[in-house]
Amino acid sequence: MFTGALAASHYGVPRTTMDIDIVVNFALENTNFLATQLRKAGLRVSERKIEASFKSGFKIITLEDEKTPFTIDVILSDKKLEKRKGSILGIPTYYQTPEALILAKLRMIKATVPKERALKDKDDIKAILKYTKVNLKALKEKASKEKTISVLEELTNLESR
Repeated sequence: MFTGALAASHYGVPRTTMDIDIVVNFALENTNFLATQLRKAGLRVSERKIEASFKSGFKIITLEDEKTPFTIDVILSDKKLEKRKGSILGIPTYYQTPEALILAKLRMIKATVPKERALKDKDDIKAILKYTKVNLKALKEKASKEKTISVLEELTNLESR
């Protein structure tokens, strides 16, 4: 499923980005299959890089396209993906749910130093809240558990003005 700026553009306001972020459901025994599929898509990849990333707990690998300056961040997940059907240029695909995307962006905002670097994530969240129906009650409950509720409340208070 797509996440990051591409998903934020789908739910909110389109914006430019130099990479694509995708989440794949992954189990370590499927490393060869994943590497083969990524190579078919024209990406430079090694099985060792995938395995090392997954085992490290970081679970993100940045891959370069063989023909362009663009990159793809592949996020490896061993959990059920929270996704929603959508399309890109008429091609069916999946996006991370708006609630899960907002929660991920709240975690990034909380971890980002200096705080000015989090402005795109804040703008993405505000646009998603403005243009997409979101389960705000569930979002607030999860943000409370993740200790990002203060950031969410700040952004939702700005939206209600």
